[in-house]
Amino acid sequence: MTDTLTRQLADFAAHIAYQQLPPEVIEQAKYVLLDALGCAIGAHKEDPRKARIALDLATQFGSTELSTLIGGRKAHPALAALANGMLINAADNDDTHKRALIHVGSVIVPAALAVSEAEQLDGKRLIEALVAGYEITSRIGMAVMPTHYRFWHSTATNGTFGAAAAAAKAYSLDADLTLTALGHAGTQAAGLNTFFESGDDTKSLHPGKSGMNGVLSALLARLGASSPPDILGHPKGYLAAFSTDPKPEALTAGLGVHWEILNNGFKPYPSILASHSPIGATLSILAGHTIDPDTIASVAIETYATVKSHFSSKDVTTTMAARLSVPYCVAAALVDGTIGQDQFRPERFNAPEIRRVLDKTEVSVDPELSPLYPEKFPARVVVTLNDGTRHEALFLYPKGDPNNPLSRDELIQKFRANVQGVMPGQRSEQIIATVLSLENHTTNDLTRLLGH
Repeated sequence: MTDTLTRQLADFAAHIAYQQLPPEVIEQAKYVLLDALGCAIGAHKEDPRKARIALDLATQFGSTELSTLIGGRKAHPALAALANGMLINAADNDDTHKRALIHVGSVIVPAALAVSEAEQLDGKRLIEALVAGYEITSRIGMAVMPTHYRFWHSTATNGTFGAAAAAAKAYSLDADLTLTALGHAGTQAAGLNTFFESGDDTKSLHPGKSGMNGVLSALLARLGASSPPDILGHPKGYLAAFSTDPKPEALTAGLGVHWEILNNGFKPYPSILASHSPIGATLSILAGHTIDPDTIASVAIETYATVKSHFSSKDVTTTMAARLSVPYCVAAALVDGTIGQDQFRPERFNAPEIRRVLDKTEVSVDPELSPLYPEKFPARVVVTLNDGTRHEALFLYPKGDPNNPLSRDELIQKFRANVQGVMPGQRSEQIIATVLSLENHTTNDLTRLLGH
């Protein structure tokens, strides 16, 4: 069979072995799992409506109860991936691979966890599935970006491939069947960026559906269903259809040597990643100066083009719309001096004092900063006061970026903050201990701590 790029990815995913993974890759897989679980558990507190929808949806089908719904009971692995993906993404606090611009954890963790539990795998096998999913997702994302992002939500589209790879690995599919699973994934990949202004629930449906479709793809392969043998490289395949400037070399460059999971970033703020450098710049200004919001004449956010085209809406009428609005995030930071879950509640995004600053806040494209993206996520914030005084700060790498990472302790503290008030402290500490020593546990050791 022709050694296509799709075939090379399938071979790589099928042959990942725990014993051959670098220690730092294993540790990172644990961190992404812990972070995703914290986001999912926290969704029951931060967005109970969406959490209810996710769990109710998964149990509508009356399916075999093999895999845990986080905070709920059990469902078929595909439906558990659907619900848990929606939960992880609900509060927009989940991780991001910046070059692929994908919330990888909200897609890969649900697929890997659901199938690993159903198959009663040990922790080492779960780690293999997580790594396989992260590598495939991020590489396909890099191959179609940035033009892919004009219309397509990359978590939904590119994530489907990674979820299929993770599920295929957990189902112990060989390279041929993994190739088939990727073929089924590519033909199901979907999800439009229409939600950016409205902040509606399709944003969180996307990772859930891509996780579900990934599990479905692996099951189709295992049951003997055929698919295109080169879904990525075919003239009518994924790269040609989903990008006007595809980069096929990104699929396999450094494969098995340069691990993309290590380029994953973790969020300190529950908002779109594009807002994190502006938030950081704003908070650094406030660290050196006391600013009365009533004295602000204007706020300029000078940054890269994608922020202006995708995340500059000031029509903030929902929690998710607030999370997706860079001007709102900066205005809230200026008024409140911090950004956390409280800043995305209706009483804050409707507060007159924040609205007044929001009205004075504008995003513009800086021609010198824009070419730095996506290696850097640059943003300069300039606050001008009524008396003409200017305060400004520039951030290139937001906190949580691989070049400005959250520490192990900071990741653990983020998890604790996410789950506080949702589950007993003793159980949350058990989850932390189990994840951080996952190689010594089974998947069921972990999932029994996550259910209802």
